[in-house]
Amino acid sequence: MTTNRPAFRAVADKIREGIENGAFAPGAKLPSDTALAEQYDTSRATVGNAFRALLAEGYLIRKGRSYLVSPLLRKILRDANVRYRKPNREAGPDGAPSRGAFASEVKALGMRAGSDVTVDRVTPPAHVAELLGVSADEVSVLSRARRMTADDIPVQLATSYVPGEIGFDSPLENVDTGPGGMISRLAEMGHAQAEVTEEINVRTPTDAELEELQLTEDARVYELLHVARTAEGRVVEVAVHVMPTHQWTLRYGWTLDGQ
Repeated sequence: MTTNRPAFRAVADKIREGIENGAFAPGAKLPSDTALAEQYDTSRATVGNAFRALLAEGYLIRKGRSYLVSPLLRKILRDANVRYRKPNREAGPDGAPSRGAFASEVKALGMRAGSDVTVDRVTPPAHVAELLGVSADEVSVLSRARRMTADDIPVQLATSYVPGEIGFDSPLENVDTGPGGMISRLAEMGHAQAEVTEEINVRTPTDAELEELQLTEDARVYELLHVARTAEGRVVEVAVHVMPTHQWTLRYGWTLDGQ
């Protein structure tokens, strides 16, 4: 029986198996393509294609000319059932203060959460303006753009938009919004989030996302549109999250009425 499966897939299988059984430890540098080509009786080009496939799957990262086993072999669990509750966003699994749900999720893997934050007053995208009920033709929202990392590995791009009426000249303009992050600050300001909806699509990353998230063109990302409302129904936050699919597990749950 013949197969049209490319040769690099078989090489990728062998390297992946080595990673999963511990022959190649997290963070370890892989042998050169020349050495692996000799070991697997194939060409350097075939090994190179295997490397690229494993980069897209999240098993490898690249530093300079070298390939290393990713320190992030377990996916980050984003559990929407609990992540927005005050205890989970204000404290990590070790009980230490946390700067929001993302920090707690990364700590659960024994990794260090990081976030490069840019805060600005901006003219919002049209769909964001419509959701927030603000002008799309003028500076009307506060934007908090984050590049988020786990042990310095980029894992998410997220931009939150808050109506300027709420966000301007408020603690939300601070780069560090303190324990619990902006959700806790909004609650303290009288705008507690009571209802959240999220829409998720899978797509190819843009050129800018490829660079910022250090992805290959074969990778895919979740684009998650998060809309948060108060008990009165006012939208107080719209956020766009971009997350590599190989790095994240998204969990949702709901209660049925028994019918």
